[in-house]
Amino acid sequence: MDVQAYLAERSRLVDAALERALPRADAAPAVLHAAMRHLVFPGGKRLRPALAFAAAEAVGAPPERALPVAAAVELIHTYSLIHDDLPCMDDDEERRGRPTVHVAYGEAMAVLAGDALLALAFEVLAEAGASEPARVLGALRALAEAAGSRQLVGGQADDLHFEGARADLASDVRAGAEAVEAVHRRKTAALFGAALVGGACLAGADAAALRRLAAFGARVGVAFQIADDLLDRDRDEGCSLVALIGEAAARARAERLLGEALEALEPFGAPAEPLRELARFAVWRDR
Repeated sequence: MDVQAYLAERSRLVDAALERALPRADAAPAVLHAAMRHLVFPGGKRLRPALAFAAAEAVGAPPERALPVAAAVELIHTYSLIHDDLPCMDDDEERRGRPTVHVAYGEAMAVLAGDALLALAFEVLAEAGASEPARVLGALRALAEAAGSRQLVGGQADDLHFEGARADLASDVRAGAEAVEAVHRRKTAALFGAALVGGACLAGADAAALRRLAAFGARVGVAFQIADDLLDRDRDEGCSLVALIGEAAARARAERLLGEALEALEPFGAPAEPLRELARFAVWRDR
């Protein structure tokens, strides 16, 4: 499978849905709506939407069944990036080769843009519930849990305090590695899982399939973040497995997680091949 072609094709699907969902940049209040769109278009790899589409395919449905989840997940991912970039968080000035939202539109407007994207994500998914309320309810629950204080937001809260605790964690490598992965499971893997479970819910998957996809997402999400740490190994990143255990050990850990993730997909057979290739792409991006 050509992963880049798959991502490009699925990106066109979700980009069209995002264009329909987002207010026009000139709609009042124009500055807010322009700020909301600033990081959505042009987007990144659209990996999370692709996982939602591939999850639907893995359980025997056309990818379009997962479109509401794919759009909602990308909106939440974008909101999280806007807030992560803020001066009170990671204080980044550039994202995807462009000024971050708070640099382009001001800090207050960036906060509001992130808030509005989060709300819009649930509006997009809820609108799909008119025809299939039971399936959409499962997807809504998965997405809400992933975005809340026990997952995405809680992971960011712990990430903020990680720099100060790094010296203590370095004295106990095993505990330190678990602390790093705990942040990765919540900040990154939880949204991967919500994309997969949500996409499969809309496709009518049974409970056993949802559990396997959740297990797959938990492992691929952490491995994806380790791959990011490897790509950024020359930066002084606080919450980084590479910084704690070294490049070789971190790469080996990512490979183990990838292997476990692929094992979780075995019962799906050939229809899960896009998921397998996306997982390999997520972990092997620096090769």
